[in-house]
Amino acid sequence: MQIGIPTETVAGESRVAATPETVKKLINAGHSVVIERGAGVKAAYIDSAYEQVGATITDDAYTGSQIILKVRAPKGDEIQKLAANTTVVAMFDPYRNPELDQFASQQVSAFALELLPRTLSRAQNMDVLSSQANLAGYKSVLLAAAEYQRMFPMLMTAAGTVKPARVVIMGVGVAGLQAIATAKRLGAVVEATDLRPTAKDQVESLGGKWLDVPMSPEEQQKAADAAKNGYGWMPGEQYIKDQAAIVDKAVSNADIVITTALLPGRNAPRLIKAETVAKMKPGSVILDMAVETGGNVEGSKEGETVVTENGVKILGIPNIPGTVATEASALYARNVFNFLETLFDKDKNFAINQEDEIQKALLVTHGGQVLLKRG
Repeated sequence: MQIGIPTETVAGESRVAATPETVKKLINAGHSVVIERGAGVKAAYIDSAYEQVGATITDDAYTGSQIILKVRAPKGDEIQKLAANTTVVAMFDPYRNPELDQFASQQVSAFALELLPRTLSRAQNMDVLSSQANLAGYKSVLLAAAEYQRMFPMLMTAAGTVKPARVVIMGVGVAGLQAIATAKRLGAVVEATDLRPTAKDQVESLGGKWLDVPMSPEEQQKAADAAKNGYGWMPGEQYIKDQAAIVDKAVSNADIVITTALLPGRNAPRLIKAETVAKMKPGSVILDMAVETGGNVEGSKEGETVVTENGVKILGIPNIPGTVATEASALYARNVFNFLETLFDKDKNFAINQEDEIQKALLVTHGGQVLLKRG
């Protein structure tokens, strides 16, 4: 089949959906690959690198392509370029994407990579959310450090002692854990919090301090049962209030705060209120990793650095994986390649199988219909 890799058109998107490494694998598997001219340049993958592995450079990667690979889903006029029965693999932001009906009307089969069932062991090497969050957690600490006017590590000098930075990480998923590890490597004192008490061991294994919230015996049992049975723990009202008080104190004393909480298909939860920011020291830095979906921090603005009246910087940096585009593209492209392999049967024939649990979860439009259940 012909596989097309168009240039990303979303402002600020520097990643690309295929690298010379994965293009070579696709060509070895019998496909032809066309790359839109300059598609990988922002990620340091130049056209000649693709040509060396057998790809064709073109001004239009849509024409003649039966499969389109992208980082961000096609939008507007791009959708019109898709021929009927084209398959598109990308990140669609499906619950907020207003153009799914247009993909359906174009008879496009759209796979939204964000919907991957992450509990399946065979899906781990396709998990774009984890691969990109890992990089975002690392880079978020470096971005915050670049804005911070002091040092991260403790230093003993002839002129006096430099105290280590106090860093608070809110949300201990993939991004949060990488942020903890990175901040510790830079020499900071790190504290972390999450609504899941079971995250405590992971935080402490990385050298972070867990912001402990007192739990009743009943809550301890509920949390233990949830962890054992693999479902999320729903904390009680008192636990949430107690956690908020402990977090408020920790954030107020922090030099750097990084928030990582995202909810698929919904606006990000508000973790830090303006009154807490007002208690922080001048020169403190908050980086809101969820700014693109409403933000975890009251007052954060996408694409802006907000300086509060008390001298706190709130960084609203969007698309943090795109700031390490070369590595982000490499990981993303491998995720995409691994997923593409599921679309071909043992005889190497293309076959969308809606009974396959991975394909079924990701397929949002097919056969002229929107399959995603919204609302």
